[in-house]
Amino acid sequence: MDTNNTAIKIAILVREETALRCTGKGCLNAFFAKKEGFEIYADREVELCGFFHSGGELDYKLGKMKEAGVQVIHVSTCMRGKYPGYAELVQKISVDFDVIGYSHGPAQGKTMETVSVTGKYLL
Repeated sequence: MDTNNTAIKIAILVREETALRCTGKGCLNAFFAKKEGFEIYADREVELCGFFHSGGELDYKLGKMKEAGVQVIHVSTCMRGKYPGYAELVQKISVDFDVIGYSHGPAQGKTMETVSVTGKYLL
């Protein structure tokens, strides 16, 4: 993990269709408790800079996250389970960010293997 003393800036990307009925409780509970997908930050200060969905102009939103200094994007558990092209999306996002391929629940999905790409900010 990055060893400097600054907070890691994080964003959470959720599935648009799920966002229409989801409160974000699972992702946010895991983030604030530093558990499940966020347990890697147990010894680090973190700052949540974005919570956004996959619809609309995703490239624009990712650009805004980059401008805000986001270092790590957690692609939510709902994306892993139900988003066509999940693995390809993780690879696309990993050009500019470290990516953790889930947010809460089991580290491995029921039908899709979790894909994470780190190395820029997280080792």
